[in-house]
Amino acid sequence: MASVFSKIISGELPSYKVAETEEFLAFLDIQPNTKGHTLCIPKVEVDKIFDLDEETYMGLMAFSRKVALAIEKTIPCKRVGMAVVGLEVPHVHVHLIPLNKMEDTRFDKKVNVSSEEFQKIAANINKAYNDL
Repeated sequence: MASVFSKIISGELPSYKVAETEEFLAFLDIQPNTKGHTLCIPKVEVDKIFDLDEETYMGLMAFSRKVALAIEKTIPCKRVGMAVVGLEVPHVHVHLIPLNKMEDTRFDKKVNVSSEEFQKIAANINKAYNDL
C-alpha cells in the first residue's frame, strides 16, 4: 500500500510544495514544530534512510541542503536543524526545522499555521530555492 508521501507525490493528496526535482520533493509539514518546518523526501518509496542506495541517499542530502539554505533565507531563525526519525511514515523523510531555541526540536509542540500562511511560506521558500 502506498504511503501518505507517495500519495502526495502522485497528487492524490494535497501539499504545500516548496521544491521539486525529478527524484525529490520538499513540502511543508502540516503539523510543524515551527513555521517553515519542511519535509524532504525521495520520490522512490523506501522505508528506512539507510536502505536507500548510496546515490539516492547522497542526492537527498544535497537536495535537503539546498532546501535548508532557502529556508534560512526566508524564515527568521538562528539555524535550520535536520532530523531523520522515520517512525511516523514508512517513507524516508528528512525534517528541516527552523530553530531559534532547543525546544523547537521537540516533536511534541506544534504551531498553528493557517492555509494562507502555509501558501505564503511555501511560495517564499520556493522562490528562494529557485534563486539559489
